[in-house]
Amino acid sequence: MIITILSEIQIPIYPSDIYMQDPQKPIVSVIIPCYNQAGYLSETIQSAFESDHRPLEVIVVNDGSTDSSLQVTLSLLEKYEALEVIDQENAGVASARNAGIRQAKGDFILPLDGDDKIHPQYISKAVSVLISRPAVKVVYCKGKKFDENGFKDWNLKPFSRRALARDNMIFVSALFRKKDWKEAGGFSEDMTMGREDWEFWIKMLKNGGEVVQLPMVGFFYRLTPNSKRKRTGTDQKKRERIAYLNEKHADFFEQELLGPLRFQRTWSRPYNRLMKLLGRL
Repeated sequence: MIITILSEIQIPIYPSDIYMQDPQKPIVSVIIPCYNQAGYLSETIQSAFESDHRPLEVIVVNDGSTDSSLQVTLSLLEKYEALEVIDQENAGVASARNAGIRQAKGDFILPLDGDDKIHPQYISKAVSVLISRPAVKVVYCKGKKFDENGFKDWNLKPFSRRALARDNMIFVSALFRKKDWKEAGGFSEDMTMGREDWEFWIKMLKNGGEVVQLPMVGFFYRLTPNSKRKRTGTDQKKRERIAYLNEKHADFFEQELLGPLRFQRTWSRPYNRLMKLLGRL
């Protein structure tokens, strides 16, 4: 177990025992960014360690929480030998994910937000695909949303690059290789208007790579009253997001949508085609 304080001091607590597992299997690093999620965090950590894949490490990145999130994580260090903690000043979820992945020992990465859960077989089944099919860059699964009232289906659209240009259908809790994260430049820390995972998948996949969705419900997304997704769902944030994506990935949108992503996203390609026919684009 390790705790790292990203300020002036780095304090090792205990070395992890993840290498003492089966050396023939790849290490998977579960990265849990956390900001004021003390009420759910222990469930999320337990969910990760209930995975049937070993070797496994779980890195919690406390992103400047003002509640007891850090204390909750520290209290679990004795229970979970392969649990590590990074404590940093608040810098946003993209920064927290990147901090955890940089420290990760695993070749394969699974981001998992601090209030969500995974199925025990999700990681092992995804790793099997990544090992057997080198052309695959991303493996995800089917998901359900849940709250105190129960579960409901999450109808995700099928993946294609053209569909990805209009909207995101891959939740952030997908498995990928650390080397592909590095080649993509990590999560964009200057994207502060939400949907950082969408832009990350665009960066990783726009120049190639296969995507596989497992035929199993392996991810459980917690619905909360004040989630970031709700806070960044306004028209203003949507316009900021579209402007950001168009500036950074004009080549991708030209290839898939014949021009920029529009506010009415599903109409982007026909509108751009019309503008080109009229000589206005």
